[in-house]
Amino acid sequence: MRVITGTARGRRLKELEGMETRPTTDRVKEGLFSILQFHIEGRRVLDLFAGTGQLGIECLSRGAASCVFVECRSDAVKLIRENLKACDLSDRAQVVAGDSISYLQSVRTPFDLIFLDPPYAAGLLEPVLAHITKFDILAPHGIIAAEHPADMTLPALAPPYRLHRTYRYGKIGLSIYHRDGNQENEG
Repeated sequence: MRVITGTARGRRLKELEGMETRPTTDRVKEGLFSILQFHIEGRRVLDLFAGTGQLGIECLSRGAASCVFVECRSDAVKLIRENLKACDLSDRAQVVAGDSISYLQSVRTPFDLIFLDPPYAAGLLEPVLAHITKFDILAPHGIIAAEHPADMTLPALAPPYRLHRTYRYGKIGLSIYHRDGNQENEG
């Protein structure tokens, strides 16, 4: 698993042992960053269920202003910190050891880009989407990228959120949500 491009291009990231954490495949990661390539630089990123931290690290490498990594497994938290250090990206990162839903309930600063890749069997994707919209932590014109099984249909969200498109990569689905701008601020 390597960083695709940017300041940490080609750096190898450490992976977790065992099957509990399922890193995003290279094919999905390349597709995702092809979709998001013009929506990263200077943005605030949230990588929920961060695992190895590869998605947030890729964003930092590509010029994101900052990234918060949220992960409940202590071995994964340690690994994220090691991967950030190896890529020389720790200065723009915050690693939070804890539950994603608890984090969403406490955060008050909006993010421009949110990655969701929970364990598929945990049933967390829909509750997390509901919390993001309830607490409205996605900035105007922000993007949510949710990875899920290809046979799963994610829900439509209430305005100002909307499902932009779902992509399929074999057994993996990638749903992209957009948040419209604040109407009172647009002419």
